[in-house]
Amino acid sequence: MANAPKPTPAKKESSATASNLFATLVIPICIIIGVTLFIFVLGKPTNFNIPEEVAKANSSLSLAFYNDDTHAYLPHPGNYGGMAFKGGFIVPILMGMLLMVFVFSIERLIVIGKATGKGSLESFIKKIQSLLSAGNIQAAVAECDKQQGSVANVIKSGLKKYSEVEVDTNLDVEQSIVAIQKDIEEATALEMPMLEQNLTIIATLVSVGTLTGLLGTVTGMIKAFGGLANSGAPDQAALATGISEALINTATGIGTSTLAIIMYNILTSKIDKLTYAIDEAGFSIIQTYASTHK
Repeated sequence: MANAPKPTPAKKESSATASNLFATLVIPICIIIGVTLFIFVLGKPTNFNIPEEVAKANSSLSLAFYNDDTHAYLPHPGNYGGMAFKGGFIVPILMGMLLMVFVFSIERLIVIGKATGKGSLESFIKKIQSLLSAGNIQAAVAECDKQQGSVANVIKSGLKKYSEVEVDTNLDVEQSIVAIQKDIEEATALEMPMLEQNLTIIATLVSVGTLTGLLGTVTGMIKAFGGLANSGAPDQAALATGISEALINTATGIGTSTLAIIMYNILTSKIDKLTYAIDEAGFSIIQTYASTHK
């Protein structure tokens, strides 16, 4: 008995390799972009109260390359870019993580969108169920070809197995149902895991973002209190400035984690929706076969 055509393992292996390569490239690129933004955008001299003579002596595009002690120059009141620059070396890492959440979320949304197919998934499932009720298997297969995507591929595989077991006289009804169900499960196992790739990165950023932000805050607080101790005299303004700069790390880390949680939940709910659609269509295929071969 011939098997229904399914996506080849080699093709899926190639897609997995491409996805892994994408993740390997995106992570360092995002960190590099974060460092670049930190130095040349947040560290712009115009963000800080720099004396004119010092600005003339340092023609650099960033405060990071100034010859003078950069800690002596405070950001303009309300200038969040300058405040973030003062947050320290953890800030560009957090910016890179935030960018990773955006990039991986967009990439997953595109992949899941392709898996859904060209039309509405709900309408597609209803059409398949209607055609199955009418016993029009070929029309249901044609509808899968029109829809495309992972869901349609799995359902199409089940429909083709349905056609095969109908003409196979060596199988009874129970054996045929098991064969159809097994074929759908195998097709699902080939198609669906690709949708969950890189989701672990987003899930990891949920906790790592917050912890990295707290690390930046702790190191900033250590510096603030260390500077206060070395000054020999209490300076409430300097202490308040140091604390506010340190808290930039916490704010960025919490923002990164919040976005990661939201996108992770959105993506997993979309994948669950596709899985439910496959289960619903698979159940309809099996029920149709069982009811027509009593």
